Amino acid sequence: MASVTPDMRLLRVFASVVRHQGFASAQQELNMSTSAISTYMSQLEDLVGVVLCHRGRGGFSLTPKGTEFHLEAQRLLGEVDGFERYAAGLRGELRGSLKIGVLDGLVTDRVHAIDAVVSTFAREHSSVELHIRLQTPYELQLSVLSNRIDIAVGAFQIRMNGLIYQPLYREQHWLYCGDSHPLFNVRRVTEQDLAGYRMVGRAYWNQAEHVRHGLRDTGATVDSMEGQLVLILSGAYIGFLPEHFAQRWVEEGRLRALSPAAFGFQAPFTSVVRRGRLKEPLIQKFRDILKRQLTA
Repeated sequence: MASVTPDMRLLRVFASVVRHQGFASAQQELNMSTSAISTYMSQLEDLVGVVLCHRGRGGFSLTPKGTEFHLEAQRLLGEVDGFERYAAGLRGELRGSLKIGVLDGLVTDRVHAIDAVVSTFAREHSSVELHIRLQTPYELQLSVLSNRIDIAVGAFQIRMNGLIYQPLYREQHWLYCGDSHPLFNVRRVTEQDLAGYRMVGRAYWNQAEHVRHGLRDTGATVDSMEGQLVLILSGAYIGFLPEHFAQRWVEEGRLRALSPAAFGFQAPFTSVVRRGRLKEPLIQKFRDILKRQLTA
């Protein structure tokens, strides 16, 4: 029986085309013409025996089989890249690329500074190419599981099998309202005072998580801190924000934390790596720097 295992070059061309959503857009990354890309894609489809994508006047799109194949191709490419990094590490070299996933809104945290971690890693391993991806907690974990990213940093209420979590620090959140909200000038706000006002929740929290934080009647949901901030600043909603993220607008008089003694929580931040990849040198080095600098 003939082998249907594709050449890695074919898979990398396919991954690039999907990433750029078309042949023309992938030209620069692949450094080849659209006709050459088309030839590679045809070879890949002939090899696997299915149509992977539609291309033409209607634009680029994956077929259902193509979507399945793309997920598996990403997983395989991630494994190959990880092996290459491991082999380089055995030779005492740290080369290749490292894909890091983080939540949005971390850049304003000067106590637990993710940019300082990146700075240390980049200084110590200048030959490594870094890629940063912003995603929700759920997406970050899925990306680590599928090898689309190598290591992630975030707060994960629901944990997934197959991942290893390393505790880092706790992020303080308070309940905020904007300066045009009716509660902005109320000195002591109780839970009863909140009744009837619209609250903004987080799309990646389940109902139990919302209730645990007192958000029983959400009128909006977001999947980013920036989106949360916009809704709260509008004066139409109340919601939680990280203390460091809200600080600038608190100092400008645009936001106010409502009764901090009564409303607030701490989100436990961890790093996440796929089980079986801990010994890969690049992941190991970045994970060590995270632990050293963010848990100090």
